[in-house]
Order: sequence, then C-alpha cells, then structure tokens
Amino acid sequence: MPVVKVPNAECAEGLGRALVAGGLPCIEVTFRSSAAEAAIRSLSRLPELLVGAGTIRSLDQARAAQRAGAQFLVSPGLREDVVKFALDEGLPVSPGVCTPGEVERALDLGATVLKFFPAESFGGIGTLKALSAVYPDVPFIPTGGINADNLARYLALANVLACGGSWLAETALLSEGRFDEIERRARQAASIAGSRALAGDAAR
Repeated sequence: MPVVKVPNAECAEGLGRALVAGGLPCIEVTFRSSAAEAAIRSLSRLPELLVGAGTIRSLDQARAAQRAGAQFLVSPGLREDVVKFALDEGLPVSPGVCTPGEVERALDLGATVLKFFPAESFGGIGTLKALSAVYPDVPFIPTGGINADNLARYLALANVLACGGSWLAETALLSEGRFDEIERRARQAASIAGSRALAGDAAR
C-alpha cells in the first residue's frame, strides 16, 4: 500500500496512473499535506484505483476525506471518534495500534483490520508474531520502516494483510515528476507481494 504525502494536486493523476501501470492499484493519501483533499478527488476519478485517506487525526479530517471520495480511512493512532464515524458511514477504517490494550479497544469499537504503527520502532516482525499468538484472527497492516528490503519478511507473516510504505512514491519523486521511478517501485513491490501469494497457494 503506497502511503503518500502529495506535494500538490497536479501530480495526482500521474501518480495514480503510475501505480496502476506498476500493478499496485491502491493508495493511501496522507492528510499531512494541504493538497490531500484535492489529490484524493483527482485520484478517485481513476476507476481502477482504490483510494484511501491516511493520517486521519480528527473527525473533521475524516469528514473531509469522505467528501473528497476516500474509500477507506487510516489513522496513526486509535481515535475512537474517527473509528465510530467511519463505521457508522460504512467506510472501512484501520486505526493505528501497537499494544495489546489498543488492539482490544479497536476490536471492541468494531474495527476488523488494524494498522500496526510504527512497525519497525515497536518490534516489527517479532511483535507481530507475538500478537498472532493471542490474536490469530486479527489482520494487521504494518506501516513505518517498511521498504523493499524487508517487505517480503513482513508479508510472510500469516497475520499481515498488507504493508504500508512511503518509499513507493516519495515526495521528492512526485515533485520531480519521476512517475517512471514510481511505476518501477510499484512493480517491484507487486512482484514481491505476488511471490507471497504464490507461496501461500503452494502451502495450501
């Protein structure tokens, strides 16, 4: 899952097309930029692309993201008001958690897919393995410190649904219009994820 801070709305269409061409037709546009709403609106015009909003830290941001066309919400921490709003609106939401207590609270609220953040700083793969022992039915999306070098190791975990990463479409690449490089990175990540899927099929 590309986690992207867009420098401007003008780059959105090129970004979206690069991800689709690279075989990774999804994006989390973070609300760490004033261009986030406009970018989500532009990206949502691409029917092949699943567009979500991330770094949702308030109810106002959640509402703005929904108005712009976001199809899912992601928050860095466990904001109960954001989770309740999203679920009431029928909008998938993944709140950020990093402790068993936060996992329990998120599940009680009705969240079903949780963001594990910041993954590398909070034990990474080791912590996810420990969580899987007591929450084997809870899928996580680890984010924070994920890159092409460790992506396969994260995806090999049974309780990892997907991974979020900012390396796929860095702000500098967007500012420079390097959509070719974004497509290349998307293709590489899609290949790694595809290898994980094939391994899972073989195991079954």
